[in-house]
Amino acid sequence: MSEIYNMAGHLIRRLNQISTAVFSERMSDIGVELTPVQYAALTTIRENPGIDQATLAGTIAYDKATIGGVVDRLAGKGLITRDISPRDRRARTLTITDDGTALFEKVAPVVRALQHDILAGLDDAEKASLLALLKKTTDAGNTRSRAPLRPRSETA
Repeated sequence: MSEIYNMAGHLIRRLNQISTAVFSERMSDIGVELTPVQYAALTTIRENPGIDQATLAGTIAYDKATIGGVVDRLAGKGLITRDISPRDRRARTLTITDDGTALFEKVAPVVRALQHDILAGLDDAEKASLLALLKKTTDAGNTRSRAPLRPRSETA
């Protein structure tokens, strides 16, 4: 067996593929067109009404240059609105719409439930350990990312 099958990068890439496939399958099952990044953005906008696009990017660890496409798609679906920021006329503030809230309430339980399938084969204690280790190593490498996580408290 090739050594790549035991390398962290290879396994993480494959787990990401599995996670994305499970997410897409479940959204399709309920008749919703939504990607994992769109869900993260919608969740964050819901939790932070009036957040600006740059802060959204940092809050979900997504590249500032490509967050615009995510926001465009959410706005195009009528799930969020974009308004001129009262503090900086160059910036846009983002707010979830009633349709966005309804969609969030429909998909959030599905997203919570699919987490089990992403980590299939692990018991509850193993899942907790894996998640703790993933968080620890992700936090340790955050500054190496081209889109580092900047929690809302750091970006507000």
